[in-house]
Amino acid sequence: MATSQIGMSFLSQPWHWSVSGIAIAAILFIMTWMGRSFGVSTAFKGFCNMAGAGKKYDFFNFDIKNEYWRMAFVLGAIGGGFLTSVFFASPSPVAISDATISHLQDWGINYPQGNGLFPDEIFHFGNPLGVILAIIGGFLVGFGARYGDGCTSGHAITGLSHLQLPSLITVIGFFIGGIIMTWGIMPLIFG
Repeated sequence: MATSQIGMSFLSQPWHWSVSGIAIAAILFIMTWMGRSFGVSTAFKGFCNMAGAGKKYDFFNFDIKNEYWRMAFVLGAIGGGFLTSVFFASPSPVAISDATISHLQDWGINYPQGNGLFPDEIFHFGNPLGVILAIIGGFLVGFGARYGDGCTSGHAITGLSHLQLPSLITVIGFFIGGIIMTWGIMPLIFG
């Protein structure tokens, strides 16, 4: 087997969850040592600054030079996701339990076949319900990140590791919101 095939095989196989945990812990330690905090939502503030929003709103008017690394991180995450989906796509859908598959089928949502990651009944631009849910969900995520003064990664990773009480309260809110969505709102939408 050629070296490039061995490398591709190594990269495309499922890795143990602890690999990403160790990487996140190492990155967080280095960033804390450098006096920086990890989070993604602040990068969007930088993109708005670059688009000229700082001329109209003081909130977006800041020295962007200190945020280039964060914007590069976000662009790298988007690019990495694209490269992964093109070159390292799994031949099978995401593994979920048979009970979940059955429960979703009761709602008319089929388990994705082949290379799918998401059910087409929801996540498809030809589906008006999927488009409406994506718009509402995107608005709620953006509003929540701004109102909560940070995103899930910022609060759950950086905030909790720095023992910040507001981050603990926010993360508890994330879980409460997830439970309400899963057990209350989703059955109303799809049930």
